[in-house]
Amino acid sequence: MNSPPSRSEPTASGTRPAGSAATQAATQAATLGFERLHPKVRAWVWDQGWESLRPTQVQAIAPILDATGDVVISATTASGKTEAAWLPIVSALGFEADRDEAEFGIKALYIGPLRALINDQHGRLEVLGSYLDIPAWRRHGDVGAAERNAILHHPDGILLITPESLEAMFVTQGPQVARIFNGLRYIVVDELHSFIGTERGAQLQSLMHRVDLAMQQRVGRRVPRVGLSATLAELEGAAEFLRPGHGRAVT
Repeated sequence: MNSPPSRSEPTASGTRPAGSAATQAATQAATLGFERLHPKVRAWVWDQGWESLRPTQVQAIAPILDATGDVVISATTASGKTEAAWLPIVSALGFEADRDEAEFGIKALYIGPLRALINDQHGRLEVLGSYLDIPAWRRHGDVGAAERNAILHHPDGILLITPESLEAMFVTQGPQVARIFNGLRYIVVDELHSFIGTERGAQLQSLMHRVDLAMQQRVGRRVPRVGLSATLAELEGAAEFLRPGHGRAVT
């Protein structure tokens, strides 16, 4: 399936060919990475009017889409970190649905430190997800009971949540947590630096471990984690925080 660009499409990746061998190699890599994305995700990219993906976004496609391990994305503010994570994640969910392999339950869990950040990211992911019929939900203290209950009764798509609200789900839902997250494929932690070395960060690590335990007990697999941050002074420490005891295996 191919979706035509809504504005302009200089090449498959949106980048124009250049002269040097290094530039041509980079362009080819960008093209191959872009073509790995789901056609409807590529349509979303075209509809943004982008001429190319940014280097961070290209580099993140393979390790996230392949879902063979954990990934830390550290890049400057406004460098496209959100899309670097979510273009391949939504693509993976779309390909799974195309193969009729999608399972009941939340498919991707976004954990953010602030309600305002969650609200902002929810709007962006809601639009991207709509291209593939993937819903996006919010769960924090400002979200009404009707929306919170809908997530519990019909869990699907992307759930954006604070650590405290995720903790509350474990407390109030108990054995139902494994059912709610039955289809979980990814955990995304935004503003990773804000959690490192804090009590809230220790709580977050515990929560991710509990999600892993629930998934291993129910379907026998561990969920890949993706950490996003603009201000990481020490990448090795961030990787170790994201997957304690296995930081060296983090991309």
